[in-house]
Amino acid sequence: MILHVASLDKFIPPFIELINEHFDSSKHQFWLSGDKEKYPYQTSNNIYQVKRTKAGRPKGLLYLAVQLHKADKVILHGLFNPYVVVMLFCMPWLLKKCYWVMWGGDLYTYQLGEKNWKWKVKEFFRRPVIKNMGHLVTYISGDVELARQWYGAKGQYHECLMYTSNLYKELKLEPKASSTLNIQVGNSADPSNNHIEVLEKLLPYKEQDIKIFVPLSYGDQQHAEKVIRLGREWFGDKFYPLTDFIPIDDYLKFLGDIDIAVFNHRRQQGMGNTITLLGLGKTVYLQQDTSQWQFFKSLNIKVKSVRCGDISVLADNLTESNKLKIKEHFSKETLLEQLSHIFGEGNGLPYQRAA
Repeated sequence: MILHVASLDKFIPPFIELINEHFDSSKHQFWLSGDKEKYPYQTSNNIYQVKRTKAGRPKGLLYLAVQLHKADKVILHGLFNPYVVVMLFCMPWLLKKCYWVMWGGDLYTYQLGEKNWKWKVKEFFRRPVIKNMGHLVTYISGDVELARQWYGAKGQYHECLMYTSNLYKELKLEPKASSTLNIQVGNSADPSNNHIEVLEKLLPYKEQDIKIFVPLSYGDQQHAEKVIRLGREWFGDKFYPLTDFIPIDDYLKFLGDIDIAVFNHRRQQGMGNTITLLGLGKTVYLQQDTSQWQFFKSLNIKVKSVRCGDISVLADNLTESNKLKIKEHFSKETLLEQLSHIFGEGNGLPYQRAA
């Protein structure tokens, strides 16, 4: 049996659907914590949801401890839950069969986390867990290198796209009806997007025919309010904060209307947005000293540096080249093949590539 341990997030319900559709669901069990109402999924026999009651958490953790020992493999979808980390710290013999799906924030807290006593306590438990984790799962090799550098991680690296949000998305784009340059800033309300810094860089263009769109429905809402206040003050009616959740199909249409996206993260983040935009032939700006910059460079996919002085779209031949490379590398077929390799024979009907 393969046990998936996850805190509910927007990536998890589509992943469960993918597993139940393409693999033997009887070989996969899901242990989920978090808000099911916010991130709904179709209930099935292979899902255990931790109840959000006083007794729900200890009962859920006891159930998890039993399932961890029963499982042949354990897929850890992110390493954010402190109770799970402490449990693995106390049961190090389980780590050799654990596969850490690296989300980014669960790794970069080492570098970017506030170095207070809480951080030190969490790192005390995290360090030996990460060091002795049997397997590291990501598609960005630079993050594995950082895990080895920061934590002495010894686990085997498995390349895997992991979630459907990271796949190429086919979308028929209508010809632009206007010459307005649509610019997206960031992918959430998380302060790590460094929105204010980007808005300052855009100030010289405020009198030009531009629109600035900033997704802010997800993350730190106090930070979102600050971004909205400054954005409206500096750009007036050219500034468009997106504060409500947008269904995936509508969000894809929104991305289809974007010309330039500026992701000013100092760490690997927003990869689903980045992959989708590049696959749609859009121009993306990233920080050069990040693992995703090196990742796209290794695939010969052209992105622009946030540090460069101009804001302009890539030439058509470069965006077309980007689209072809994204389509080839980030396919559903590739994802299913990678998951089959991780799950292994007898543990979920390995996916067979069509002849």
